[in-house]
Amino acid sequence: MPRYFVTLIVAVALFMETMDSTVIATSLPAIAADLGQDPIALKLALTSYLLSLAVFIPLSGWVADRFGARTVFRAAIVVFTLGSALCGFAQGLPDFVLYRILQGMGGAMMVPVGRLVILRMVPKSELISALAWLTIPALLGPVMGPPLGGFITTYISWRWIFWINIPVGVLGVILATYFVANVREEDMPPLDVKGFILSGIGLAGLAFGLTTIGQGLFPPSAVLGLIAVGGLGCWLYVRHARQAKAPLLDLNLLKIETFYASVVGGFLFRVGIGAMPFLLPLLFQLGFGMTPFQSGLLTVAGAIGAVTMKATAARILRRFGFRRVLLINALVSSLFLAASALFQPGVPLIVIFAVLLVGGFFKSLQFTSINTLAYADIEPKAMSRATSFASVVQQLSLSAGVAIGALILELERMGRHATNVEASDFITAFLVVAAIAASSALIFVGLPQEAGASLSRARPLRVPQDSVSQA
Repeated sequence: MPRYFVTLIVAVALFMETMDSTVIATSLPAIAADLGQDPIALKLALTSYLLSLAVFIPLSGWVADRFGARTVFRAAIVVFTLGSALCGFAQGLPDFVLYRILQGMGGAMMVPVGRLVILRMVPKSELISALAWLTIPALLGPVMGPPLGGFITTYISWRWIFWINIPVGVLGVILATYFVANVREEDMPPLDVKGFILSGIGLAGLAFGLTTIGQGLFPPSAVLGLIAVGGLGCWLYVRHARQAKAPLLDLNLLKIETFYASVVGGFLFRVGIGAMPFLLPLLFQLGFGMTPFQSGLLTVAGAIGAVTMKATAARILRRFGFRRVLLINALVSSLFLAASALFQPGVPLIVIFAVLLVGGFFKSLQFTSINTLAYADIEPKAMSRATSFASVVQQLSLSAGVAIGALILELERMGRHATNVEASDFITAFLVVAAIAASSALIFVGLPQEAGASLSRARPLRVPQDSVSQA
């Protein structure tokens, strides 16, 4: 029982973080008016949060091993909750951005360390079910965030968007104290300071640059400069990591087949999926004329489909194996992404709801498979480094998805020589992100037939060695 309770505690923390990162999107105009700022300038609050995540996530694994998972997890909840409370008291743009950065520091530690707690407390044979339920908050947050933010802003006050996290954070600290083990590693290597600086510059530049594409925050030359600096920082980090004895982000983990497939294939799949919480609300609000609350009620269909999948994920993976599920489901999920290109004014809402509902089921199954496979062959001592690495890639993939979606919309609008966005502009965007998600199948096809058997309890298939090499 405690093991499942730990999963619930981590899931609640993850839900709080993912929802908070999207909940203020629909409330920006009201916040800007109250603080006396331009809504475009206030988008710095969104990007500063993502910037903080990108910088501090790589540090999470080392800190957890050094000071103990429970200690760091509780401290992360406290920092996140404190930053959230302060955001509610903000009186201007500078302090609001500062408090969002503080929130990001807490979120950067809270989510990866929470996942690490589960990986170390739950047996591998039960990881599929545990991580399946853990992915629900990641799917619910972006869906519930916009309508909840719109409701609170309209009928209460935008400040309560942040204050509602306070009781959740207090409860999380209390529960973590009693149910989370303070697992830590002995004989820790010193912190890779140079790696932290280089990875911070690289990841922050990429995340910040990708997030601001098409947002109108900076001139195109400045955005390209940010991405170039980020790319240079990442390249310098790779050179450093090849020579360092204990690099902050261990690139040698990519030599493990299952981890490589999860990280690289997962990156491509998440680029497509990561664009959807950005594209769908815009389509429904700008193309269909819906309110934020109405569009949120429609997109919740994907979350319903995701929840219904959780009870069957373990059985599906045990029956068919990771390789087959990842390969086929990547294409099926991408097909439902592409189907969103058919969403135009006049299409019955029940049809849209059904497509999002079924698509949410397959999307959630893919997330569960990708997230679980990453740790199939990771040694216990390397778990913290693996969670940090995987979390960094996830964050970059979601930023890249939003960037690609925004860039395509901008190009479509420029092609029409117009200033407004129309429903037809979204067709190309949905098809492109669906194609990127489908390309992940090229990574999963290289997996051996028995990949992840230790997790799914699936009996390794007996196949000729030459057929495996050709697969």
